[in-house]
Amino acid sequence: MQSLEAFIDQSQDKREVKRAIAVKMLFSGYNHEEIMAILGVSSGFISKWKKAFFQSGVEGLKLAHKGSLGLLNTIQRSEIIEWLQSKSQWTINELEYHIATKYEVTFESKQSYYDLFNEARISWKKSQANNPKYDSELVEVKKKEICDLLSVRRDEIDSGELVIFMVDECHLLWGDVCGYIWGKTNERVSIPVVNTRDKQTYFGGLDYKTKEFLTYPAQKGNSENTIKFLEYLRSAESSSASLSQRPGAKLLIIWDGASYHRSQQIKDYLDSLNNGLEREECLISCERFAPNAPQQNPVEDIWLQGKRLIREFYFFCHSFCVVKALFELSVHCQIFDFDKLHESGVFS
Repeated sequence: MQSLEAFIDQSQDKREVKRAIAVKMLFSGYNHEEIMAILGVSSGFISKWKKAFFQSGVEGLKLAHKGSLGLLNTIQRSEIIEWLQSKSQWTINELEYHIATKYEVTFESKQSYYDLFNEARISWKKSQANNPKYDSELVEVKKKEICDLLSVRRDEIDSGELVIFMVDECHLLWGDVCGYIWGKTNERVSIPVVNTRDKQTYFGGLDYKTKEFLTYPAQKGNSENTIKFLEYLRSAESSSASLSQRPGAKLLIIWDGASYHRSQQIKDYLDSLNNGLEREECLISCERFAPNAPQQNPVEDIWLQGKRLIREFYFFCHSFCVVKALFELSVHCQIFDFDKLHESGVFS
């Protein structure tokens, strides 16, 4: 250890010093994770220089030491590509460690590791949430139930006596403006965001017949604002083409099972409104999509298109007021493709 300490004191090259310190910390009882965090190096870096020290002493840590070729040959690259393709999960630290321990090679530039990932057809991408409670069979059952219901009540829909809305809520955050965008490789893209948690809630209803989309801003999603939105849909203020053509039409609301859709307050509101009427005669009746299946509701796609627009035009979003205005422009001007809104099965 004395020779290692002396080497650290005497070396004039910071790269040699970093190698020696990593080895010394390893001998002092630090684990890889701790050394990586302190020195900003990879696990492969630590393993490589530990091995070099064991084999050649401090000479193995010097820049001029010829311990290995430092490059991968064609066969080795092919082996690494095959190894990468055999895996289902990847980290760059694991790749560095694998190459350093098996081939005694550590690249100076991260780009060399990225090139190997690219050659193996493995790309950097954003992960997506997948609800393990999603039940594909139940989704198919609900699709059929909804389609059957629409078929049974087709005459009422065509005549305008029954107006159907697919309903959902969106909680827009100022921070939603941040996402994947094009930018110069060597520059960060900075977007002015005073408070990422600034929020605007929207209730949205998609008219099944006219494909018209109505929104209602609210402070938050709860039973009270849900009732206000339902009243808005019933009123002339909504400017719904279907309702303006036939005021007083019955409404069928198809939405998810959010707690405030199922609350006692909503039940009491519907009971007082419908006042004991048969289901087919109710002024407002409700159906639910399958649980844990937001993709079944086409309104989800409309919200996503709106958020995609604000990310695309992030350079306009210098305030949350602008963010909201762009978002509302997207959904109100129908900047979305209805041909893609078939996942629920009700538009096919």
